[in-house]
Amino acid sequence: MRAAFRFVRQGLGIVVGTFLVAVALKLLLIPFRMIDGGTVGLSIIAHHLTRSPLGPWIVLFIFPFLWLGYREIGKTFVFSTLGANLLLAGWVTLLDRVPPMVDSAFLATVFGGVLLGAGVGLVLRSGGSLDGTEIVAIVLNERTDFSVGEIVMFFNLFVFTTAAFVFSLESAMYSLIAYYVAYRVIDIVLTGLEEMKSVVIISDRAEAIGEAIIARLGRGVTYLTGVGGYSKEEKKLLYCVVTRLEVTKLKSIVQDLDPAAFVIFENVHDVLGGRFNKRAIH
Repeated sequence: MRAAFRFVRQGLGIVVGTFLVAVALKLLLIPFRMIDGGTVGLSIIAHHLTRSPLGPWIVLFIFPFLWLGYREIGKTFVFSTLGANLLLAGWVTLLDRVPPMVDSAFLATVFGGVLLGAGVGLVLRSGGSLDGTEIVAIVLNERTDFSVGEIVMFFNLFVFTTAAFVFSLESAMYSLIAYYVAYRVIDIVLTGLEEMKSVVIISDRAEAIGEAIIARLGRGVTYLTGVGGYSKEEKKLLYCVVTRLEVTKLKSIVQDLDPAAFVIFENVHDVLGGRFNKRAIH
């Protein structure tokens, strides 16, 4: 039952996400000659040059990458990517005769980027993908020294440079702004508005600090044991996860109880296992 519910939820996420992407493309970005990155960006360029429908180009450009992904990554990811791109192609075809939403290039850039990021984020969160370049990036990452992000960036640099010649430099610049907005929104959709931080505290008063964090912040803590590299003395470490808004209060707790404590903060993209709520992290 739980697996069926998860499957339906992921399917709805891909359907809604691809619809938002289609609205961003057809009703906001494309009317002002702006593009997305990756294979969708190539599809928009081909659509413009040939004056033919966009939907078939989206499917055509994704197929070579799907073949590579099926051989190198696995069929589950490939089928979810194919399904997402087929849905996107269907949505853009349905929206083909709908007029643009705005008359301003600035508004189209900002809100197009927001809708694009929200849609792509939903698709990614639901286990799908709309960009075939991610497949190439994953494969090349295993065989080269380049990271997945670097490979995708190189490919998108080629796409936006091509757009500058096909459309105009101004269109390419607007496209980059929309792409950046979308990138930030994707991050919000995937990680949430409430940014989390993992904290490691090395202190001789770790237990007192831990009790204060539980009492004043309502966060669970975990005690770890380590050995100082210089002193060779046993040290007690404290680990916990807090929200960005609680960082200042946590620093105040540590400063009050042990000003000499060593504190490390790191960004946390996700928390799995129970709800990240009061007393949820143990």
